[in-house]
Amino acid sequence: MDRKRELFGGRGAAILAMAGSAIGLGNIWRFPYMVGQTGGAAFIILYLVCCLLLSLPIFLAEAVIGHRTHAGTFGALEQLAPGTKWKWLGLLTVLSPLVILSYYSVVGGWSMDYLWRSLTAGFHADAIGTVSSEFGGFIASPWAPLLCHTLFLGGCAWIVSAGVKSGIEKFNKVTMPLLFVLIVVIMGYSLTLPGSSAGVSYMLKPDFSKITPSAVAAAMGQSFFSLSLGVGTILTYASYVHEKENILVTGLGTVGFDLLFALIAGFAIMPAVFAAGIEPGAGPGLIFETLPYIFAKMGASAPWLSSLVAVLFFVTIVFAAFTSAISMFEVGVAYLVEQKGLSRRRATLLIFACTWALGALCSLSFGPLSGVKLFGLSIFSFCDMLTSNFLMTFGGLLFVLFVGWKMDRKAVRDEFTCGGTARFNCAVFDAFWLLLRYIAPPAIVIIFITNFLA
Repeated sequence: MDRKRELFGGRGAAILAMAGSAIGLGNIWRFPYMVGQTGGAAFIILYLVCCLLLSLPIFLAEAVIGHRTHAGTFGALEQLAPGTKWKWLGLLTVLSPLVILSYYSVVGGWSMDYLWRSLTAGFHADAIGTVSSEFGGFIASPWAPLLCHTLFLGGCAWIVSAGVKSGIEKFNKVTMPLLFVLIVVIMGYSLTLPGSSAGVSYMLKPDFSKITPSAVAAAMGQSFFSLSLGVGTILTYASYVHEKENILVTGLGTVGFDLLFALIAGFAIMPAVFAAGIEPGAGPGLIFETLPYIFAKMGASAPWLSSLVAVLFFVTIVFAAFTSAISMFEVGVAYLVEQKGLSRRRATLLIFACTWALGALCSLSFGPLSGVKLFGLSIFSFCDMLTSNFLMTFGGLLFVLFVGWKMDRKAVRDEFTCGGTARFNCAVFDAFWLLLRYIAPPAIVIIFITNFLA
C-alpha cells in the first residue's frame, strides 16, 4: 500500500462516506415513486430481499477489490490480474460514473433551484398542472438550468479538491447525520397530516398479488441503482478504508444505513401523497411536479409550517445529491492522480471540465437541443438509459465474476476475516461466496435483459 495515500479516519468515517455514496436521489426520488408504481408494501418486501441476497454481495465484491489493493478502479484490477484484459473493467468503471455525474449534476442543479424557490413566496401553486407547467418551462430555458448545473458541479469539485479526509470525509461527517435528522423531521410532519394513515397502510400492508416477474425485476434494479453498484464508487471508497478495518462490518453498516434511509424517505413522502389525494404512482415527476403542490395543499391551515417543511425537504434533496455526486467525481480524480500522475487539483479541474461539457449538452437537451436525438432519445435520456440500463449492470456483472471466479478464494476470505482474526465471519463468508458465484450473476443478467426489453 502506498503510504502517502489518504485514508478515512476510522470505521465510522468510512461507513458515513460509503453510505453517502449510496444514499442519494435514488433513495428520495426513485424509491418512493417505485413503491407507488409497483404495489406498495409488496415492492418493499421484494426490495429488502433483493438488497440482502443480491446487492449486498455485489457491494461487498466491489469493496473487497478496493480494500485489498488500496487502489482506484483501474489500478486495482491491474494489480489483482496483471497482464490480463480485466484492467479494461477498471477503465469502464472510470468512464461510467463520469457519464452518470454529467446528467446527475443537472438534476442536482434543479434541486438547488427548487431549494431557492422554496424560500420564496411564489413557490406554491394551486394545481398540479400549474406546477408541471412551471417545471417544464424551467428545464426548457437554456440559462437557468445551465447555471444551476455549473454551481452544483462546482460545489462537488470544491469538496473533492480538498482531499479524502479534509474534503470528502469532513463533508459526509456533517451532512449524513443532518440528512437523517431532516428526513425524520419531514416524516414526522407527513405522518401528522389528515389522511396520511392511508399512506402508512400502503407502505405496511402488502398485496402479494402485485408480486409479478416485472415487479421482481424492478426491485432488483432499484436495489442495484440505490447502492450505486457497478460503477466503481464503492471500490474507490473502500480503497480509502484502513487495512485493519473489517470490510464486512463496514459493508453491512453502509447497506443498513441505505436501507433505513430509503424506508424513512418512503414514509416521509407516501403519507403526504395520500393525504393530498395524489395518485401514488405519480412517477419520476414526484419531487419537482407533485410535491410543491402537496406542500401548498397541506399548508392551507399553517402556511409557515408547510413552507418550512418544503425548505427542509429540498435541503435534504440537495445534500443527498451532493453526497452521491462527490463519490462519482472521486472515481475519475483517483484515476488521474494514481495512473496519470496529476495533482489532485488539476485532476479535479479536468474532471469538472469534461463532466460539465457533457452535462451542459444534457441540460440543453430539454430546450435548444431538444431536437437532437440519439437512438430516438434526447441526450439526457440517452445518457441515463446507457448508464442505468447497461453500463451499471454490465460493470456489476463483471465485478462479481472477477471476485467470484477470478480472485483467489483464500484472498477474498482473508478480507472477510481480517486475516483470520474475525473467525465469526467464516459462516457469513460461505453464504456470501454462494450468493456471489451462483445467485448474483444470473440475477444481474435478468436485470440486464429486463432493461433491454423495457
